[in-house]
Amino acid sequence: MLRSSIKKCIFRAINSTAAMYISETTVRVRYAETDKMGYVYYGNYTQYYEVGRVEAMRALGTSYKEMEDNGVMLPVYTCSLKYMKPALYDDLLLIKTIIKELPTLKITFDYEIYNEKNELLNTGNTTLVFINMETNKPCRAPESFIERIKNYF
Repeated sequence: MLRSSIKKCIFRAINSTAAMYISETTVRVRYAETDKMGYVYYGNYTQYYEVGRVEAMRALGTSYKEMEDNGVMLPVYTCSLKYMKPALYDDLLLIKTIIKELPTLKITFDYEIYNEKNELLNTGNTTLVFINMETNKPCRAPESFIERIKNYF
């Protein structure tokens, strides 16, 4: 299981008409997450994205569990990654998770992963779709979630 600590959540205006939600979380690279070269195995970055996403939602006062308990699930619809430099065993990684748009039927999370030298190692994004668990069809984001995040936009 990956361990993380929420570092901070910040609101940042990009210009007079755009805003976003940014959450920062740290994760230390474990030996089991690396390959023979001591680099983080490429498939593990999506797990780091999940840590960032879960902690961002938790910082907003909600969770996947709460949404599922209320009949809404959030499967991943798309995932994209770009590698710049490898993360190494025992690196303390900063996972910056960014929500640039108010969610509707879907929510997109952008990610930036930095090492302790503040070097950008990886970028990516995932889009998740809100699904009504009874009908198994897309639905709007729960109003309780919109209420928690709308002030950032």
